[in-house]
Amino acid sequence: MKNTYFDLIEQSYYFPQDGFDIHDGYLTFHGVSLKYLIEKYGTPFRLMYLPRIGEQIKRAKNLFNRAIKNNNYSGKYEYCYCTKCCHFYHVVSEALKYNVQLETSSSFDIDLIRCLYQNGQIDKQTKIIHNGFKTDEYVEKIVKLQKDGFENSIIVLDSKSELSRVKKYTGKSNVKIKIGLRMAIDEESQSAYYTSRLGMRASEMADFYVKEIQSDENLELKLFHFFIDSGIKDSFYYWTEFQKAVKKYIELKKLCPTLEDFDLGGGFPIRNQLGFEYDYEYIIREIVRILKESCLAEDVQEPNIITEFGKYTVGESGAVIFKVLDQKQQNDTELWYIIDNSLMTTIPDAWSANERFILLPINKWNHECTRVNIGGISCDHSDYYNSEDMNQHVILPSYKSSENEPLYIGFFHTGAYQDSIAGYGGIKHCLLPSPKHIVVYRDETTGNFKDYCYRDEQTVDEMFHILGYDHPEQNPVLRKKKHEDEF
Repeated sequence: MKNTYFDLIEQSYYFPQDGFDIHDGYLTFHGVSLKYLIEKYGTPFRLMYLPRIGEQIKRAKNLFNRAIKNNNYSGKYEYCYCTKCCHFYHVVSEALKYNVQLETSSSFDIDLIRCLYQNGQIDKQTKIIHNGFKTDEYVEKIVKLQKDGFENSIIVLDSKSELSRVKKYTGKSNVKIKIGLRMAIDEESQSAYYTSRLGMRASEMADFYVKEIQSDENLELKLFHFFIDSGIKDSFYYWTEFQKAVKKYIELKKLCPTLEDFDLGGGFPIRNQLGFEYDYEYIIREIVRILKESCLAEDVQEPNIITEFGKYTVGESGAVIFKVLDQKQQNDTELWYIIDNSLMTTIPDAWSANERFILLPINKWNHECTRVNIGGISCDHSDYYNSEDMNQHVILPSYKSSENEPLYIGFFHTGAYQDSIAGYGGIKHCLLPSPKHIVVYRDETTGNFKDYCYRDEQTVDEMFHILGYDHPEQNPVLRKKKHEDEF
């Protein structure tokens, strides 16, 4: 029986597959030579492959528009990118090339919106959905945005109390402040609580609209927001909550003629293992069909459909590449591969939220395979990765430490949330640095791939600057000691 790593993958999955292939014995990612990038930049590095962003956006738009046409659906579809998923300028700029709308979640996000506007990358017609807890500063900036002419900026109320903060800043104006209402959903049975803390109770929404919004000449209800944290799935739970939301939208629409948008928060899943299967076309077709038939039955105009896709937009564009520094056989069954950074700080979702990613070797595909645990170089016991989504084992090529070329491995589809959760460029556990950040894009003139180092590996001076070691006079204890020494 063949027992090489390549044989294992070929026998277990369809391979090559979208995004992954072998060229001259080395793994490629969307046709990009990882061997070339390793030789050019060294490891570890984080990779962002920008063309995948456009591919994801175009696929969702095509499938929704096709379903709308086939169902004779009168509303339109709008794709919204969630900036919190990855705030990097090169990522947001790439998404904006495909005419996406934007979602914000904090006060500083509004400054990002103004920056994009000043750069000419968005205009005042761009739809901007404002989610997250509405602090006074956040509300004030949103209202100012609307008064400055951003006519499709919508404040989504996460609770009834947020409206009082909005009203503090509306004042007298010829512009009506556009708002949305978010419905709290019943959580899945295994959750620690019954009802989501996000949104307002469905039973209170109609009464709240009538009493607090309908007669207020400064407010205009435009959007109904429905969010499932676990994402859009073909499950009894999802379709039950979705149909509840559609009924609530219809109830509000009958009261409020200006209500016209149905926002599907919670995104599509991305591939987290080579055997991933998800029928995007079927799910989208069902969403459109249910909305169409439900509205038709109640003689209500179908809403525009908005999706908030963050992880789906950028997740599959990212990868983190490591070198295996050492291997340790701790007992008869536990072999450890030690990599050249920390897993806790480079892919924190795997540690904190038990997320799984596609893990593949870059080289040595013709070597025999073996079960391993992967350990980071921090001193923390939890700095490890030892289970794949499809099974409970990590299988990688075996190798001898005496070999000239080390083993390189990659975690793929890590483009969403990892940098923001880890605190990119900040202080990391054991003072391990943020790795190099490499960007790959396609030249619009030649169509060829090009790459550049967006930011080099974090230096000790950068970390010491954050910690105050290069300016001890800023530390009151050290400043007092220095003053005492002078006397």
